[in-house]
Amino acid sequence: MSTERVIIAGFGGQGIMTMGQLLAQAGLDEGRHVTWLPSYGPEMRGGTANCDVILDDVEIASPIVHSDATTVIVMNVPSLKFVADLVPGGVALINTSLVDVPVTRDDVRVFYVPANELAIAVGNLQTTNMVMLGAFAETTHCLDAASILQAMAKKLGERKAHLMEMNRAAFAAGAEAVLAARS
Repeated sequence: MSTERVIIAGFGGQGIMTMGQLLAQAGLDEGRHVTWLPSYGPEMRGGTANCDVILDDVEIASPIVHSDATTVIVMNVPSLKFVADLVPGGVALINTSLVDVPVTRDDVRVFYVPANELAIAVGNLQTTNMVMLGAFAETTHCLDAASILQAMAKKLGERKAHLMEMNRAAFAAGAEAVLAARS
C-alpha cells in the first residue's frame, strides 16, 4: 500500500467532516495508520469546512496535508483552490452540481461527479457525501469499499440503521459515475 493524502473541502453541512471520519475509521479498521484534521470557518452551517486525512502503512509524522495531496474532493467552488495542492498525477473529484468551473491543471486526473443529483436520485440530498466517497473509493482503491460502508454503519448505529441502504445506494452511484466517466 502507499500513502494517501486527502483534502476534503466544501461548505459546512455538506458532510465534509463525516467523510473524513469515515475514511479515517475505515483506515483504522484495515490496520492502517491514520490522521484526521478538521478545519472550520467561523460560521456554524454554510461556512467553509475542510479536513485532511492521511492513510499510511507507517507512522505519520504530521497530520497536515500541505502541497502534497494525492486526492482532493471538491464540494463547492471556493474549494477549487485545493486543487493547487495536488501532486502531479493526483486525483480531483469535483461535485459538478455546485462547481461549474473546470479544473485547468493538465497534470492531474479529474473526475466530474454530479453528486447532488445522484444523491437526490437515490432519495436524499444528505447522501451527497456518500456519493463522493463512492467516487473516491472507485478512483483510488486505497481502501476497500466494504470498509468505508462498515464505518458508515458504525457511525449510524442501530438507531439510524434504516438509513444504511440509502447510503449504500448513494455510494454505489458515486462509484458508477466514475466508471462511466472512464469509459
